Amino acid sequence: MISYGRIAEVYDRLMGDMPYEQWVSFANQAWERFGSGEVRSIVDLGCGTGNTAIPLAKLGYDVIGIDISDSMLSIANNKLLETGPILGSVRWAHQDMCAWTMPDEADAVVSFCDSLNYVTEEEDVKRAFQATFNNLKSGGLFLFDVLHARQFEEYAETQPFAYDDEDVSYLWFSDYDEERQEIEHQLTLFVRQQGGELYERIDEIHVERAYDPSWLEVMLKEVGFDRVEQFADFAWQSPDEESRRIFMIAVKP
Repeated sequence: MISYGRIAEVYDRLMGDMPYEQWVSFANQAWERFGSGEVRSIVDLGCGTGNTAIPLAKLGYDVIGIDISDSMLSIANNKLLETGPILGSVRWAHQDMCAWTMPDEADAVVSFCDSLNYVTEEEDVKRAFQATFNNLKSGGLFLFDVLHARQFEEYAETQPFAYDDEDVSYLWFSDYDEERQEIEHQLTLFVRQQGGELYERIDEIHVERAYDPSWLEVMLKEVGFDRVEQFADFAWQSPDEESRRIFMIAVKP
């Protein structure tokens, strides 16, 4: 599993075009479609810099954001302190999403922005599912998204990528292992030092793995979830051969 290092400092700049509002909207629609009761408490696995946890709290939910990266959590907390009044609440927890635990069971658990793709071993995926099942209330929902292998294939076919801005630039190369459906991203960033003309070079390697959605469904049911639904690309439609981002909803009996 990746633990974001120095890239955490510029993460929000690099991810500024991600559809966080759509994730929040999709979650709210999921509660209405599949929830068996009021959703108040939510755990956000792989919360990063709080880009979904904080908006959910603004809507009135009590959110616990879990991440393995201290750097990401620190930035998330600074962002929270700069946010105006919120209707709910946010707390941060430095934990491994494959073995997380909370004193009280949650009404719902979410894991967005392909966080589960960063869990690169099958046994760890199952551990994450088991931990989530154990910490959910009866009738609770687990909602997450993963990138399909065809998205990684597309990355490999169209790389390298480059980004150039006044304060930060990067070069991004990718190597794809078709047998494991695993992609290695090699990132070289150049970040302008505050108040100067010099740029700092930051090198990081990130690895993601795709899993067959049918296998994910089997694993969810093995740990105890009794209803699992699949959707695609922020729409309430079944995945097809063109789908890139798969959403899965699992309900605890």
